[in-house]
Amino acid sequence: MMDIGSTELLMIVIVAIVVIGPKDLPRALYKVGQVIGKAKGMARHFRSGIDAMVREVELEEMEKKWKADNERIMREYAAANPAAAPVPAPAAEPAPAMEPLAEPPAAIAAPAAPVTEGER
Repeated sequence: MMDIGSTELLMIVIVAIVVIGPKDLPRALYKVGQVIGKAKGMARHFRSGIDAMVREVELEEMEKKWKADNERIMREYAAANPAAAPVPAPAAEPAPAMEPLAEPPAAIAAPAAPVTEGER
């Protein structure tokens, strides 16, 4: 990423000590570390967003390919296997096995005498 050799790094450290001073150098390095960490986090977030978009596009392409392959296979299978062809609609509904009576049976006669408690 950045090609910084050991001599260049040594020069940066010497300039930092002279400009910032040895007393404030740890605090400055801490702040620099925080800034670098935030920058890396933002880069990671950006990269993961781009990767997710690329994955979605690849999935859509795969789904289109699978759908086309599936339709082709179904057409070939239907042509090769006539038993798998769609079943025709059923014929008209068959007539019922039993037909209702035209006239109801004659009324049943009522019992001659009412049933009492003792006869039950």
